[in-house]
Amino acid sequence: MRYPTYEAFWPYYISEHKDPRSRAIHFVGTTGFIATAAFCALTAPLTFIPLFGASLGLGRWAFHSESERPAGGVLLAMVALGALGHPGLLAGVLFAYACAWVAHFLIEHNRPATFSYPLWSLASDFRMYGEMLRGRLWRGDGEDYVGPARPPEAFARAA
Repeated sequence: MRYPTYEAFWPYYISEHKDPRSRAIHFVGTTGFIATAAFCALTAPLTFIPLFGASLGLGRWAFHSESERPAGGVLLAMVALGALGHPGLLAGVLFAYACAWVAHFLIEHNRPATFSYPLWSLASDFRMYGEMLRGRLWRGDGEDYVGPARPPEAFARAA
């Protein structure tokens, strides 16, 4: 069973990031990625910006298929396109994922959702980052903000 929509997935994503320390480490990783992408755009604008834009377009195109199957291949293609524009992007990607996985394995003690929902997890990381920039999700388990997570099977019964 898979989540039928991204909005159904979002509470699950937050439930996998209950510890505020975990979310803070994700915040650091995402900040590092954004800084790296900005560096790439500034130092190689003619190659990086179009290829990174194409990678975002590819992700947007495949985003809706995540309800049917994991889009890990698309995520790898997105990274490859960005890295063609500037190989330094790989450092930002590795830093962000290293931070996230340290948080999951050492603090949350769970398996990162990116293994099952690569694009939705990536989008959710940026959504969580945006919420944290707004001052939300720094404390508590996040359920007060998004509500309780439901398993994918709950949506199958409701349909």
